[in-house]
Amino acid sequence: MQAAWLLGALVVPQLLGFSHGARGADREWEGVWGGAQEEEREREALMLKHLQEALGLPAGRGDENPEGTPEDKETWWTEEDGQGEEEEETTVTPSSSPSPSPTPEDTVTYILGRLAGLDAGLHQLHVRLHALDTRVVELTRGLRQLREAASDTRDAVQALQEAQSRAEREHGRLEGCLKGLRLGHKCFLLSRDFEAQAAAQARCVARGGSLAQPADRQQMEALTRYLRAALAPYNWPVWLGVHDRRSEGLYLFENGQRVSFFAWHRAPRPEPGAGPSPAPHPLSPNQPNGGTLENCVAQASDDGSWWDHDCERRLYYVCEYPF
Repeated sequence: MQAAWLLGALVVPQLLGFSHGARGADREWEGVWGGAQEEEREREALMLKHLQEALGLPAGRGDENPEGTPEDKETWWTEEDGQGEEEEETTVTPSSSPSPSPTPEDTVTYILGRLAGLDAGLHQLHVRLHALDTRVVELTRGLRQLREAASDTRDAVQALQEAQSRAEREHGRLEGCLKGLRLGHKCFLLSRDFEAQAAAQARCVARGGSLAQPADRQQMEALTRYLRAALAPYNWPVWLGVHDRRSEGLYLFENGQRVSFFAWHRAPRPEPGAGPSPAPHPLSPNQPNGGTLENCVAQASDDGSWWDHDCERRLYYVCEYPF
């Protein structure tokens, strides 16, 4: 009996120490393993965070408060203490578990999904660009057609203007020969509009003629009778197609031919047997007297004499038309 008690006294403490050491070793192993797992989770979370920042992705929320905040724990224990002894016997409802941290596979899947969405968006952009290109081609074709139509219209308008000009010239020629003076192969028609010499020439040309260019004295005398009858009893200067604008003293017709005869006005001569003649009257001096200031010729309607005038002076004019 004493031997058994002695054996028990020696073995039991050793067994108790072994059990205590075993529990300590287990606890130490669990601490080391738990620390390694915690470091692994932190490393994965850090890598995930760097990858999300590099790709510009929103930060994950799975690792927020993985174990619950101290406030949540305190609230849970407070609720547990207030329920009473009956609720202690029932199964304690655990707090809501936090969402698990995203794994690298989840991150890759998310990135691939975003890339697929970008590819779909690029495809839609390509489709829209193709539609825009098609529309631009259609608009370009329509613009080309409009330009061709505008060119055709411009040609048609030009043709109409030319036809109108021909009609106006033909009308002026017929009017000049019907209303004016017909003399050989020419017709003279007086215009009672006041124009400068160049503007009068332009209006005669638009009507199919030119300013009057009497080629000889017979035509000059016939034109004098026509103007005297048309403007009597008044005396009006009327533009002719004669000028010396190219060279002073070299008188030419509007067609460039040189004038072969002249009918310049001359001051009245004193009668035979009369006393010495006074100086010529300033209103009827001998012509031409204007020099370089007066380079265009007008004919007086009363006696048919020629006077040189400033080309910008506005006078009546007489046109001639071919017959």
